[in-house]
Amino acid sequence: MDKRQVITAYRRGFITIQECGQILGIEDIRLSRMVQDSVENLENVPKPAGRLTANGSSAE
Repeated sequence: MDKRQVITAYRRGFITIQECGQILGIEDIRLSRMVQDSVENLENVPKPAGRLTANGSSAE
């Protein structure tokens, strides 16, 4: 299973932090750091400026 899917399942409340660590095979300290890093990476992803039409031009 993809690590991102496991972390997303934890963040959405489907599994506990302990279950997340067991699936990924890592300890709690490293796991909490990995989850925090994934949240920070999501915050740094640039958002699109506007909607794009079918031909790729901006629809603003």
